[in-house]
Amino acid sequence: MKQPAELYIELNDNEWPFMGTDHDRTIVRAIVVDDEGFFYFVRAVRNDDFDEATLIETSGGGVEPGENLDEAIKRELREELGAEVEIMCRIGVVSDFYNLIRRHNINNYYLCKVTGFGEKNLTQDEVECYHLSTLKLSYGEAVDEYEKCSWSRLGRLVAQREVPILKRGKEILEGKI
Repeated sequence: MKQPAELYIELNDNEWPFMGTDHDRTIVRAIVVDDEGFFYFVRAVRNDDFDEATLIETSGGGVEPGENLDEAIKRELREELGAEVEIMCRIGVVSDFYNLIRRHNINNYYLCKVTGFGEKNLTQDEVECYHLSTLKLSYGEAVDEYEKCSWSRLGRLVAQREVPILKRGKEILEGKI
C-alpha cells in the first residue's frame, strides 16, 4: 500500500478552562480493521477526575522510553485488544489538549490490519478503574457509538479527535485516498 498524505489536526479542549500545560505525552493509536471490514475499539467506563464517562476509543497508549512508534503501536494493540497486526500505513497526527490535567497529547495514528488474536495483557488500572473491553463494530456502528458517548465532556473530546481519523481510515481502505 502506498503511503497516503498524512493528516495533521490541531484541536483545543473547549470542555475545561485552559490553565497552561505542564507536560507533553507522545501517544500511538490505531484504526484496527479485519478482513471482513469490522473495526476494533476499546470501551472504557470511568468515573475519575474527568467525571463519569462511557467512551469508545481507538486502542493505543503512551510510547515507552527507547521505543519507536511502530513498536509501540504493535505492543499497545497486543496489550489492549490481544491483536497481532500488520501496519498498513500512518494516518497522521492529532495534537490535542486535556486542560483538566494540563497535558498536551501528540496522538500518532496508524491504520492496522488484524493478522490474529491472542491474550490481552491489561494493566490493573485498565481492568479495575477503566473497565476496558473490546468493541467490534462496522464503520456506521462506530460513528453512532462516538455520537452516543458524546454526552460527557471527555466523550466529546475523544469524538472530536477520533471521528475524522476513522473517516480517513475508511477512505484509505476504500482506495479514495
